[in-house]
Amino acid sequence: MKLKKLQIEESIKPMRLSQQLSSVVTHNYKPVANHKANIEYEKRKKEDGKRARSDKQDVLDMLFSAFEKHQYYNIKDLVDITKQPVIYLKEILREIGIYNVKGTHKNTWELKPEYRHYQEDKSD
Repeated sequence: MKLKKLQIEESIKPMRLSQQLSSVVTHNYKPVANHKANIEYEKRKKEDGKRARSDKQDVLDMLFSAFEKHQYYNIKDLVDITKQPVIYLKEILREIGIYNVKGTHKNTWELKPEYRHYQEDKSD
């Protein structure tokens, strides 16, 4: 009986209790127009500037040298390597590359077969 009485008393107790504070808690956070991380990002963005289109042959040379190191690249990596606008880079890649939609190398670019071995030894 005693156990049942304790159980009932426990169930009657409120789950949450409110407390009255003796002093006012003042943690005022002032709104900031531009956060520190945003300012740093904008500064880096300004230093890089807009990506200017280079000569097509220069871009092709950069792409071929990149594809000598690895067979597959995603567009973001190629933009970082060549420092070219995405639209211009895709335009060039459509001529010399294949975009993989399925498989293990999904969403990556690779060279077309006719461009893969463009620097073969010509010692006959």
